[in-house]
Parts: sequence; structure tokens; C-alpha cells
Amino acid sequence: MQDILEAIMAAEGSSQPERELARLAGLPVPESYRGVVVRAEDTRMFDGMATRDKDPRKALHVQEVPTPELGPGEALVAVMASAINYNTVWTSIFEPLPTFKFLQRYGRLSELTRRHDLPYHVVGSDAAGVVLRTGPGVTKWKAGDEVVAHCLSVELEDSAGHDDTMLDPQQRIWGFETNFGGLAELAIVKANQLMPKPRHLSWEEAASPGLVNSTAYRQLVSHHGANMKQGDVVLIWGASGGLGGYATQMALNGGAIPVCVVSSPEKAELCRKMGAELVIDRTAEGFKFWSDEHTQDQDEWRRFGERIRQLTGGEDPDIVFEHPGRETFGASVYVAKKGGTIVTCASTSGYMHQYDNRYLWMHLKRIVGSHFANYHEAWQANRLVALGKVHPTVSKTYALEQTGQAAYEVHRNAHQGKVGVRCLAPTDGLGVRDTEMRSRHESAINRFRGH
Repeated sequence: MQDILEAIMAAEGSSQPERELARLAGLPVPESYRGVVVRAEDTRMFDGMATRDKDPRKALHVQEVPTPELGPGEALVAVMASAINYNTVWTSIFEPLPTFKFLQRYGRLSELTRRHDLPYHVVGSDAAGVVLRTGPGVTKWKAGDEVVAHCLSVELEDSAGHDDTMLDPQQRIWGFETNFGGLAELAIVKANQLMPKPRHLSWEEAASPGLVNSTAYRQLVSHHGANMKQGDVVLIWGASGGLGGYATQMALNGGAIPVCVVSSPEKAELCRKMGAELVIDRTAEGFKFWSDEHTQDQDEWRRFGERIRQLTGGEDPDIVFEHPGRETFGASVYVAKKGGTIVTCASTSGYMHQYDNRYLWMHLKRIVGSHFANYHEAWQANRLVALGKVHPTVSKTYALEQTGQAAYEVHRNAHQGKVGVRCLAPTDGLGVRDTEMRSRHESAINRFRGH
């Protein structure tokens, strides 16, 4: 592994980084590598505890694992950096169910997928790094290519997947519903998960947009989601967070009018730094949508809707970008305009949504479920990053050994933007190839840093 890292590091400052990285093709593949895992033996460790009290630091371990066999259509990637997503939090607290059930189901599919059914699960659904090897049938990528990986894993043997790969019956999220994920020194991906690494970004910056940026793109921009257009008023919950930070940028880039909902003055300031003008600090303004555990407060829905109209000059949201779920969903359905769209994913505050259906059916609103993105959508979202139209939102990074702490902060919502993890990269700031482009966007790239 040290030889691999030295070859990658030799590209730093080199006038011909591609030549240095091409040397990787001649290096042997390590027999094992370090990865962040959850263990099957630990799945009952949080039984009887409330979700908020479950601690990812107790379940996530860094351990040496055997390097798996590389299959047809796959690539082995040396991971320089990854990032924390909420699915890693779910995995670490074994909610809504232990991910070993996903691995067992995948393992029954074929002789090759049996590799994934193990008593440990290498987690992580983001990665930036360098291709080490490709399996039979891979022609687009080669050893030495600098890449990022999106997290859609599909088999594409069923006709349903060829209209929209998210509808493939064997669609899975890599590193959550499959093994050998990105929070590790090496990762196994399908070749159609790979995309070019944006040349002006460091490894940790390039790793951070993948899952959330692609999710926000499908949710807001794609015709599979809200199909956002210029002038749309878009209500964005958690607008400075991992997902919302990209939704805010896309709304602004697309000529829409974001109404950013946050929970602190610091988060409000981050939204303004991105260019948003309409911001609601729900904590400062005291919005509480539930009067008790079982009862929503419709007066608060109305007060929230009135506040939105104050900011927009009397307009209701054309689109509500929903991901908190249970805590906010009733309010989201209520405040959307007549004929508007509530597009939802994630449900980080709870999966069991409650809303008053009168405000949906009688006002002809739509609820659209959205889950990650297909390869085309992920590629387009990554292209926006590579063009400097959308910027990473990394606020903090941790070493691989500190992944448990990083996941704990995301679980506690004690972070801004995205939390990165250095896997093979020894420090932040490595991997930048286009310094001129970076200099043009430096302030935007770093606006979340230190928050």
C-alpha cells in the first residue's frame, strides 16, 4: 500500500502527473487493506436505545480486510478521500435494519456477488482516488485515471433498468447495500460508477459532492424529480447542510429563488455566502411543528407559510425540497403552492410522515419520491462541479481512524456542509491539478471550511 501511495504522491507538483500515475499499472495489488467496517456480531448492541442515543463511534471500526477478487466490469480504486453521508450513520446504528440483510440478499444473486456476504461490512458511498486495476470488459477507464465514484450500483440485466437505471430491480447503493465501500484504502466499484475527478479540487473536496450533489440534481433539476425551472420559488430545508447546500447552489444556478431554512445564524450566513437572499432561521423564529409527540400544530404551519410569503412578496413555494421527513413533512405539504411539488428523500428525522391530505388533494399538489440518481444525472452533477458552477461544501475533515467521530458529528447535526475523510491522503489539499482554475474559485471552494 505504501508503494501505491508513493506513486500517487509523486504526481504532486509533477509537470506530467499522468505519467507518474501510469506507474500504478505495474505495482502489485495488496493482499489486504484498511477499511471502516461494522461487524455482524454487533448488530444488537443498541437494542432498546433511542435513535439519538446510539453512538456511531462504538460500531465503526478500522480493520485490515482481504482485498476481494475483481470481477468483470469492475474497477479497483485506491481511495485518497471519502466523505460521511447519512447512510453511513444509519449503517453504524443499525437502522432501519442491519445492512447485513442487504449483503445477504445481494450475495444470493450470483457466484460473483457472494463476495459481498461477509461478517463485516466495509462502508462508505463516496470516493475520490486513482484506478489501480480494471476487470474484463472495461474499456473506458485504465490504471492511473483520477476518478470520483458515484454510489449507484446496478446489474442492468433487466429491461426496466434501461429507461432509468434507478428503476433496475437490482439497483443498490454502493457501500450501503453492497460491500467494499469508499471509507477505506481500496474500494471495488462498477466501471459505470466512475466519473472524472474535477481537476481544480483536492482529493477531499472532490470526494464530498458525489452522493449529495447527485441526489440534489435528480431531486430538483431532473425530469425524474421536480423539473425545476427559472423563477421557481424553492423551499430548501437544511439549506446549509450536506444535501441542502447543493440544492441551494442548483436553485441559484438555475434561476430559481431559494428560500433557505436553517437552524442557526451561522448556517444562515453560509446560505448568504452562497448567494441566497431569503433565509429563515427556524430556531430563532421559534418554529415548532409538533405540539407533542403525536400532534402537529397547524397554527405553526400557517405561521411558517406566512413567513415564506413575507420573504417572497406573497408567493408560495413551487417546489419544497424535503429531506428531514417526519418533523417537517406536514408543514411542507401545507406551504407548497397550489399545483406545487413536494420532492422527498432521506427522512433523517423519521420515516413515518404525517400530513393533512386535504392540502394535497384539494390543491392538486404532488409528492415525488426521489432516490439518489442515475449515471447520466450523476455525470451531469459532477460536470457542474468540474466546470466550477457548483462548489464542494467541505467544512471539516478527519483521518480514516477518526471516521467514527465524523459519523457521530453528522448524527448529531453538529456539522455544516459535508464532513470529509482522508483515506490514503496524508493531508488535506493534495491532488489539485488545475491551479489556475482553482484560484478563480478559491473563496467559494473554502466558504464552508472551519464551520
